[in-house]
Amino acid sequence: MSRDTVTSQHVAKKAGVSQSAVSRVFSEGASASAAMTEKVQKAALELGYRPNILARSLITGKSKIIGLVVAYLENQFYPEALEKLSLTLQERGYHVLVFMATMTDDNVDQLLDELLDFQVDGIVMASASMSSDLARRCKKAGVPVVLFNRRQDDERLSAITSDNISGGRKVAEFLIAGGHKRIAHIAGWEGASTQRDRELGFMQAIDKAGVKLFAREVGNYHFESAQAATRRMFSKKQIPDAVFVGNDHMAIAAMECIRHEIGLRIPEDVSIVGYDDVELAAWPSFSLTTIRQPSNKMVSETVKLLMDNIEFGDTTARRVEIEGPLMIRRSARIPKGWNNEKL
Repeated sequence: MSRDTVTSQHVAKKAGVSQSAVSRVFSEGASASAAMTEKVQKAALELGYRPNILARSLITGKSKIIGLVVAYLENQFYPEALEKLSLTLQERGYHVLVFMATMTDDNVDQLLDELLDFQVDGIVMASASMSSDLARRCKKAGVPVVLFNRRQDDERLSAITSDNISGGRKVAEFLIAGGHKRIAHIAGWEGASTQRDRELGFMQAIDKAGVKLFAREVGNYHFESAQAATRRMFSKKQIPDAVFVGNDHMAIAAMECIRHEIGLRIPEDVSIVGYDDVELAAWPSFSLTTIRQPSNKMVSETVKLLMDNIEFGDTTARRVEIEGPLMIRRSARIPKGWNNEKL
Protein backbone atom coordinates (compact mmCIF):
# COMPACT_ATOMS: atom_id res chain seq x y z
CA MET A 1 0.00 0.00 0.00
CA SER A 2 1.47 3.38 -1.00
CA ARG A 3 1.61 6.19 1.51
CA ASP A 4 -0.81 8.25 -0.58
CA THR A 5 -3.55 5.62 -0.30
CA VAL A 6 -3.36 5.17 3.48
CA THR A 7 -6.50 6.54 5.13
CA SER A 8 -7.76 6.87 8.68
CA GLN A 9 -9.82 3.71 8.05
CA HIS A 10 -6.63 1.70 7.52
CA VAL A 11 -5.14 3.13 10.71
CA ALA A 12 -8.32 2.34 12.65
CA LYS A 13 -8.33 -1.26 11.42
CA LYS A 14 -4.66 -1.82 12.26
CA ALA A 15 -5.01 -0.21 15.70
CA GLY A 16 -8.27 -2.05 16.45
CA VAL A 17 -10.21 1.16 17.13
CA SER A 18 -12.98 3.13 15.47
CA GLN A 19 -12.35 5.71 12.75
CA SER A 20 -13.70 8.42 15.05
CA ALA A 21 -11.04 7.43 17.60
CA VAL A 22 -8.33 8.04 14.99
CA SER A 23 -9.88 11.40 14.24
CA ARG A 24 -9.84 12.36 17.92
CA VAL A 25 -6.18 11.42 18.29
CA PHE A 26 -5.17 13.70 15.43
CA SER A 27 -7.52 16.58 16.31
CA GLU A 28 -6.06 19.26 18.54
CA GLY A 29 -8.03 19.62 21.76
CA ALA A 30 -10.07 16.44 21.22
CA SER A 31 -10.38 13.85 23.99
CA ALA A 32 -8.40 10.61 23.64
CA SER A 33 -6.91 8.37 26.31
CA ALA A 34 -3.15 7.86 26.54
CA ALA A 35 -3.50 4.14 25.68
CA MET A 36 -5.63 4.85 22.61
CA THR A 37 -3.33 7.64 21.47
CA GLU A 38 -0.32 5.32 21.73
CA LYS A 39 -2.03 2.57 19.70
CA VAL A 40 -3.23 4.93 16.98
CA GLN A 41 0.08 6.75 16.64
CA LYS A 42 1.97 3.46 16.44
CA ALA A 43 -0.34 2.17 13.69
CA ALA A 44 -0.09 5.48 11.82
CA LEU A 45 3.71 5.38 12.00
CA GLU A 46 3.88 1.82 10.69
CA LEU A 47 1.53 2.62 7.82
CA GLY A 48 3.10 6.00 7.01
CA TYR A 49 -0.18 7.81 7.60
CA ARG A 50 -0.40 11.58 7.95
CA PRO A 51 -3.70 13.41 8.49
CA ASN A 52 -4.81 15.76 5.71
CA ILE A 53 -4.75 19.15 7.41
CA LEU A 54 -6.34 21.02 4.50
CA ALA A 55 -9.16 18.48 4.23
CA ARG A 56 -9.82 18.80 7.96
CA SER A 57 -10.03 22.58 7.59
CA LEU A 58 -13.08 22.12 5.37
CA ILE A 59 -14.80 20.45 8.32
CA THR A 60 -13.58 22.69 11.13
CA GLY A 61 -13.56 25.94 9.16
CA LYS A 62 -10.02 26.61 10.43
CA SER A 63 -6.84 25.94 8.44
CA LYS A 64 -4.45 26.88 11.29
CA ILE A 65 -2.44 28.75 8.65
CA ILE A 66 -1.43 32.40 8.83
CA GLY A 67 -0.54 34.02 5.52
CA LEU A 68 2.53 36.26 5.57
CA VAL A 69 3.19 38.75 2.78
CA VAL A 70 6.68 40.24 2.96
CA ALA A 71 8.35 42.58 0.50
CA TYR A 72 11.73 43.36 2.00
CA LEU A 73 14.11 40.73 3.36
CA GLU A 74 17.30 42.62 2.45
CA ASN A 75 17.11 44.40 5.80
CA GLN A 76 18.26 42.05 8.56
CA PHE A 77 15.47 43.30 10.82
CA TYR A 78 12.85 41.36 8.86
CA PRO A 79 14.39 37.86 8.87
CA GLU A 80 15.00 38.21 12.63
CA ALA A 81 11.51 39.52 13.40
CA LEU A 82 9.69 37.12 11.08
CA GLU A 83 11.53 34.13 12.57
CA LYS A 84 10.23 35.22 15.98
CA LEU A 85 6.73 35.64 14.52
CA SER A 86 6.75 32.16 12.94
CA LEU A 87 8.01 30.47 16.11
CA THR A 88 5.46 32.29 18.29
CA LEU A 89 2.61 31.27 15.97
CA GLN A 90 3.85 27.67 15.95
CA GLU A 91 3.68 27.65 19.73
CA ARG A 92 -0.01 28.54 19.34
CA GLY A 93 -0.57 25.68 16.87
CA TYR A 94 -0.43 27.78 13.70
CA HIS A 95 1.86 27.63 10.67
CA VAL A 96 3.02 30.40 8.35
CA LEU A 97 2.59 30.45 4.57
CA VAL A 98 4.99 33.02 3.07
CA PHE A 99 4.35 35.02 -0.09
CA MET A 100 6.91 37.48 -1.48
CA ALA A 101 5.87 40.84 -2.90
CA THR A 102 7.77 43.80 -4.30
CA MET A 103 8.40 46.59 -1.82
CA THR A 104 7.34 49.38 -4.19
CA ASP A 105 4.10 47.70 -5.31
CA ASP A 106 1.07 49.57 -4.02
CA ASN A 107 -1.23 46.70 -4.94
CA VAL A 108 -0.51 43.10 -3.94
CA ASP A 109 -4.06 41.92 -4.52
CA GLN A 110 -3.03 39.02 -6.76
CA LEU A 111 -0.86 37.52 -4.02
CA LEU A 112 -3.55 38.06 -1.43
CA ASP A 113 -6.15 36.47 -3.68
CA GLU A 114 -3.98 33.34 -3.67
CA LEU A 115 -3.64 33.51 0.11
CA LEU A 116 -7.42 33.64 0.50
CA ASP A 117 -7.65 30.56 -1.75
CA PHE A 118 -5.65 28.68 0.91
CA GLN A 119 -8.37 29.48 3.47
CA VAL A 120 -5.87 31.19 5.76
CA ASP A 121 -7.12 32.13 9.21
CA GLY A 122 -5.29 35.46 9.21
CA ILE A 123 -2.88 37.62 7.22
CA VAL A 124 0.23 39.52 8.32
CA MET A 125 1.54 42.19 5.94
CA ALA A 126 5.22 42.95 6.59
CA SER A 127 6.64 45.94 4.70
CA ALA A 128 3.80 45.65 2.18
CA SER A 129 0.45 47.35 1.61
CA MET A 130 -2.95 46.28 0.34
CA SER A 131 -5.76 47.98 -1.57
CA SER A 132 -8.94 49.22 0.08
CA ASP A 133 -10.97 46.79 -2.03
CA LEU A 134 -9.08 43.76 -0.74
CA ALA A 135 -9.21 45.06 2.83
CA ARG A 136 -12.98 45.16 2.42
CA ARG A 137 -13.04 41.59 1.07
CA CYS A 138 -10.89 40.28 3.91
CA LYS A 139 -13.18 41.98 6.41
CA LYS A 140 -16.24 40.42 4.76
CA ALA A 141 -14.58 36.98 4.70
CA GLY A 142 -13.74 37.25 8.40
CA VAL A 143 -9.98 37.06 7.77
CA PRO A 144 -8.10 39.43 10.11
CA VAL A 145 -5.26 41.46 8.64
CA VAL A 146 -2.42 42.91 10.71
CA LEU A 147 0.18 45.27 9.25
CA PHE A 148 3.63 44.62 10.75
CA ASN A 149 6.10 47.52 10.84
CA ARG A 150 3.89 49.44 8.43
CA ARG A 151 0.60 51.30 8.68
CA GLN A 152 -2.05 52.49 6.25
CA ASP A 153 -4.78 55.10 6.45
CA ASP A 154 -7.51 52.46 6.56
CA GLU A 155 -9.52 52.13 9.77
CA ARG A 156 -10.25 48.45 9.07
CA LEU A 157 -6.58 47.45 9.30
CA SER A 158 -4.73 46.81 12.54
CA ALA A 159 -1.10 47.91 12.57
CA ILE A 160 1.86 47.15 14.84
CA THR A 161 4.86 49.47 14.59
CA SER A 162 7.55 50.97 16.72
CA ASP A 163 6.94 54.61 17.63
CA ASN A 164 8.77 55.93 14.58
CA ILE A 165 8.01 59.59 15.22
CA SER A 166 9.43 59.34 18.73
CA GLY A 167 12.45 57.45 17.39
CA GLY A 168 13.24 60.12 14.82
CA ARG A 169 12.89 62.80 17.48
CA LYS A 170 15.33 60.98 19.77
CA VAL A 171 17.95 60.81 17.02
CA ALA A 172 17.70 64.56 16.34
CA GLU A 173 17.92 65.46 20.04
CA PHE A 174 20.97 63.21 20.45
CA LEU A 175 22.82 64.74 17.49
CA ILE A 176 21.98 68.30 18.52
CA ALA A 177 23.12 67.61 22.09
CA GLY A 178 26.39 66.34 20.63
CA GLY A 179 27.09 69.77 19.18
CA HIS A 180 26.69 68.83 15.50
CA LYS A 181 26.10 71.75 13.17
CA ARG A 182 25.75 70.12 9.72
CA ILE A 183 23.15 67.40 10.27
CA ALA A 184 22.03 65.41 7.22
CA HIS A 185 19.53 62.64 6.49
CA ILE A 186 19.57 59.63 4.16
CA ALA A 187 15.94 58.61 3.76
CA GLY A 188 14.51 55.19 3.00
CA TRP A 189 11.74 54.42 0.50
CA GLU A 190 9.48 57.46 0.61
CA GLY A 191 6.35 55.39 0.04
CA ALA A 192 6.77 53.68 3.42
CA SER A 193 5.00 54.95 6.53
CA THR A 194 8.10 53.99 8.53
CA GLN A 195 10.23 56.42 6.53
CA ARG A 196 7.69 59.23 6.64
CA ASP A 197 7.19 58.96 10.40
CA ARG A 198 10.89 58.68 11.25
CA GLU A 199 11.71 61.72 9.15
CA LEU A 200 8.71 63.61 10.56
CA GLY A 201 9.88 63.14 14.17
CA PHE A 202 13.45 63.94 13.18
CA MET A 203 12.50 67.16 11.37
CA GLN A 204 10.14 68.30 14.12
CA ALA A 205 12.99 68.14 16.64
CA ILE A 206 15.44 69.76 14.21
CA ASP A 207 13.04 72.64 13.57
CA LYS A 208 12.25 73.05 17.26
CA ALA A 209 15.97 73.48 17.98
CA GLY A 210 16.26 76.08 15.23
CA VAL A 211 18.63 73.89 13.21
CA LYS A 212 18.41 73.74 9.42
CA LEU A 213 18.82 70.34 7.75
CA PHE A 214 22.20 70.46 6.02
CA ALA A 215 21.56 67.85 3.29
CA ARG A 216 19.12 65.11 2.31
CA GLU A 217 19.40 62.11 0.00
CA VAL A 218 17.24 59.02 -0.62
CA GLY A 219 18.62 55.49 -0.25
CA ASN A 220 15.35 53.56 -0.75
CA TYR A 221 16.29 51.05 1.99
CA HIS A 222 18.81 49.38 -0.37
CA PHE A 223 22.53 48.90 0.24
CA GLU A 224 23.81 50.10 -3.15
CA SER A 225 21.34 53.00 -3.30
CA ALA A 226 22.43 54.10 0.18
CA GLN A 227 26.07 54.02 -0.88
CA ALA A 228 25.27 56.10 -3.97
CA ALA A 229 23.37 58.56 -1.76
CA THR A 230 26.40 58.77 0.55
CA ARG A 231 28.75 59.50 -2.36
CA ARG A 232 26.52 62.32 -3.56
CA MET A 233 26.22 63.76 -0.05
CA PHE A 234 30.00 63.75 0.55
CA SER A 235 31.07 64.88 -2.94
CA LYS A 236 30.49 68.56 -2.19
CA LYS A 237 32.98 71.07 -0.82
CA GLN A 238 31.24 71.24 2.56
CA ILE A 239 30.13 67.91 4.04
CA PRO A 240 27.91 66.81 6.94
CA ASP A 241 29.31 66.27 10.41
CA ALA A 242 26.41 63.93 11.28
CA VAL A 243 24.00 61.74 9.29
CA PHE A 244 20.76 60.09 10.41
CA VAL A 245 20.23 57.10 8.12
CA GLY A 246 16.70 55.68 7.79
CA ASN A 247 17.61 52.12 8.84
CA ASP A 248 20.64 50.09 9.93
CA HIS A 249 21.01 48.33 6.59
CA MET A 250 21.59 51.66 4.86
CA ALA A 251 23.63 53.00 7.78
CA ILE A 252 26.11 50.14 7.45
CA ALA A 253 26.31 50.83 3.71
CA ALA A 254 27.03 54.49 4.44
CA MET A 255 29.69 53.62 7.03
CA GLU A 256 31.49 51.29 4.62
CA CYS A 257 31.47 54.00 1.93
CA ILE A 258 32.61 56.78 4.28
CA ARG A 259 35.48 54.76 5.73
CA HIS A 260 36.79 52.85 2.72
CA GLU A 261 35.98 55.10 -0.25
CA ILE A 262 35.81 58.64 1.10
CA GLY A 263 38.46 58.07 3.76
CA LEU A 264 36.80 59.79 6.72
CA ARG A 265 36.80 58.65 10.34
CA ILE A 266 33.67 57.66 12.27
CA PRO A 267 32.81 59.37 14.59
CA GLU A 268 35.79 61.78 14.65
CA ASP A 269 34.90 63.32 11.26
CA VAL A 270 31.25 62.36 10.96
CA SER A 271 28.68 60.73 13.26
CA ILE A 272 26.32 58.07 11.92
CA VAL A 273 23.02 57.01 13.53
CA GLY A 274 20.71 54.28 12.19
CA TYR A 275 17.34 52.75 13.03
CA ASP A 276 16.35 49.12 13.87
CA ASP A 277 19.20 47.77 16.02
CA VAL A 278 19.80 44.65 13.97
CA GLU A 279 22.32 42.12 15.24
CA LEU A 280 25.11 43.53 13.05
CA ALA A 281 24.72 46.97 14.62
CA ALA A 282 26.32 45.79 17.86
CA TRP A 283 29.31 44.16 16.14
CA PRO A 284 32.57 45.93 17.02
CA SER A 285 33.26 46.65 13.33
CA PHE A 286 30.20 48.92 13.23
CA SER A 287 29.24 49.71 16.86
CA LEU A 288 26.30 51.59 15.39
CA THR A 289 24.30 54.04 17.47
CA THR A 290 20.69 53.33 16.53
CA ILE A 291 17.07 53.25 17.62
CA ARG A 292 16.07 49.75 18.72
CA GLN A 293 12.87 48.42 17.20
CA PRO A 294 11.28 46.33 20.00
CA SER A 295 10.70 43.29 17.78
CA ASN A 296 9.76 40.94 20.64
CA LYS A 297 6.95 43.26 21.75
CA MET A 298 5.92 43.92 18.15
CA VAL A 299 5.64 40.18 17.47
CA SER A 300 3.75 39.58 20.73
CA GLU A 301 1.22 42.31 19.90
CA THR A 302 0.81 41.01 16.35
CA VAL A 303 0.04 37.47 17.54
CA LYS A 304 -2.29 38.80 20.26
CA LEU A 305 -4.30 40.77 17.72
CA LEU A 306 -4.60 37.75 15.43
CA MET A 307 -5.60 35.38 18.23
CA ASP A 308 -8.10 37.85 19.71
CA ASN A 309 -9.85 37.87 16.35
CA ILE A 310 -9.47 34.22 15.30
CA GLU A 311 -10.08 32.52 18.64
CA PHE A 312 -12.18 35.07 20.54
CA GLY A 313 -14.03 36.92 17.80
CA ASP A 314 -12.70 40.38 18.67
CA THR A 315 -12.76 42.21 15.32
CA THR A 316 -11.77 45.63 16.66
CA ALA A 317 -9.02 47.18 14.53
CA ARG A 318 -6.19 48.55 16.65
CA ARG A 319 -3.09 50.66 16.06
CA VAL A 320 -0.21 49.86 18.40
CA GLU A 321 2.98 51.94 18.53
CA ILE A 322 5.76 50.65 20.79
CA GLU A 323 8.53 52.99 21.87
CA GLY A 324 12.10 51.82 21.40
CA PRO A 325 15.29 53.09 23.12
CA LEU A 326 18.26 54.83 21.57
CA MET A 327 21.20 52.42 21.73
CA ILE A 328 24.31 54.57 22.14
CA ARG A 329 27.50 53.04 20.72
CA ARG A 330 30.69 54.34 19.08
CA SER A 331 29.51 55.45 15.61
CA ALA A 332 28.43 58.86 16.87
CA ARG A 333 29.83 61.55 19.13
CA ILE A 334 28.35 61.00 22.60
CA PRO A 335 27.08 64.14 24.39
CA LYS A 336 28.39 64.62 27.90
CA GLY A 337 26.28 62.76 30.46
CA TRP A 338 24.42 60.63 27.90
CA ASN A 339 24.21 56.85 27.97
CA ASN A 340 21.73 54.11 27.01
CA GLU A 341 19.49 55.09 29.89
CA LYS A 342 19.30 58.75 28.83
CA LEU A 343 16.33 58.10 26.53
